[in-house]
This record gives sequence, structure tokens and C-alpha cells, in this order.
Amino acid sequence: MVILDLEDGVSPPDRPGAREALKATLLDPQRTIVRVNPFGTDDFSLDVAALAQTPYSTVMLAKTESVDDVNALGPRPVIALCETARGVLESANIAAGASTVALMWGAEDLVASLGGRSSRTKSGDYRAVATHARSQVLLAARAHERAAIDAIHLDIVDVEGLRVEAEDAAASGFCATACIHPSQVEVVRAAFRPTDEEIAWASGVSKAAASERGVFSYQGRMIDAPLLRHAQQILHTVSRQEP
Repeated sequence: MVILDLEDGVSPPDRPGAREALKATLLDPQRTIVRVNPFGTDDFSLDVAALAQTPYSTVMLAKTESVDDVNALGPRPVIALCETARGVLESANIAAGASTVALMWGAEDLVASLGGRSSRTKSGDYRAVATHARSQVLLAARAHERAAIDAIHLDIVDVEGLRVEAEDAAASGFCATACIHPSQVEVVRAAFRPTDEEIAWASGVSKAAASERGVFSYQGRMIDAPLLRHAQQILHTVSRQEP
């Protein structure tokens, strides 16, 4: 999907023009998300008024801090962006909202809301507080059966760093990783695509389970219900990605 941004991607003086551009942009509504400014701001009201003049319905709400913020957009499907300290702490309640379809988190605004200076260490890894927020948003989303979207990787030329984070996101339960540049798309898609080895293992486990009555051994590894679900999830992912 593509995100049309009316918030931080646009300088405040240019937002009226961005809203006009939104109304003039004809994309597939099923594959388009519109990111609006935080609830309670003047820009939010103007964004929603512009959105009503388009065929787009899925909204990403910047700096979501409560389920009431989400409800203000109902009945539109909302991707709640938990990117402040309050938003992360409220993520479980936000995920429970009737209009919430997904949660995403953001490291840079989060650290700014804490009064910090950088979300990453000199080695490029997330600081502990960012890692905590990432986990909390993932847990909140999946506990309420909402999709979870991992944060953007700002360093466009750091392809390896993006690959490592996207592979971890896929393995941990995120359904997607947000991109900020077209060059990142295939890296993320490849990271979320199960490898041939993973597919072979999952297929073998599933076939072996058909003749077992409980815990069993496969390739020297104990397989119980959680491991069987891992295998089924890999096969489910493959079936969804097949043309």
C-alpha cells in the first residue's frame, strides 16, 4: 500500500496545497492510506474535511494517544500511529478501539516526546526505550488481533540494517514494515518472504504431524503445538504471497 502524508512530510505552510493535491490524486482506494495530523489540531479537522472529498477511507492517525482519538475518525478504518510516550502506554486501549485495524510505532517522535536526542546508538541499534516501545505496540496489536506495522528505517543507504530489522519484524509477528523510499520495498518484501529452507521445514513438520498423536521429533528437534503453529504460519504466509 502507499501512504499519502498530510502530516510531517509536509511543512505547515504547504498543507493547504497538500490537501488539494490529495483530492486531485486518483489511486486505488483499496491500496491507499492517508496519514492525517494529530487529533485535536486545526490541521486534523481540515485533513478530515479534505478526506471526505476523496474515495479514500483508510486513515493513519499521527501521534495517536487515546482510543477517543481513533473514535473521532470512525467509522473509517484507522491505523493508529503510537509514537509518543502517552501513545505507547495507551497502545492496548487504542488497539481495542472498534475502528482500529492496525497499530504502527515510530521511534523518532517517541524519543522527541521523551526529551531525548536520538533513537539509536552509534552502532545503529535502537536504544532500549525504543525497543521496549516496539515490543509493547506489537503485543498490544496482536493481543487485540490487529495488524502490527514496524517503523521506518531512516537510513536509506543502509540496506543491510533494513534487511536485519525487517527479518526480525517478520519473525516476531509484525505484518509489515513501513518504507520511506522505493528502494526499500523489495528488501522488505524479501525479508517477509519465507526462505526455501523454512518452507521445506514447515511442509515436513505439517506432513509429519498428520500421523502423530502429540509431541514428536522432527529432524532432531522437538515439535509441540507452538512449533506446529510456527510451521502453519509459514505455510499461510506462502499461500498469501502466491500469485
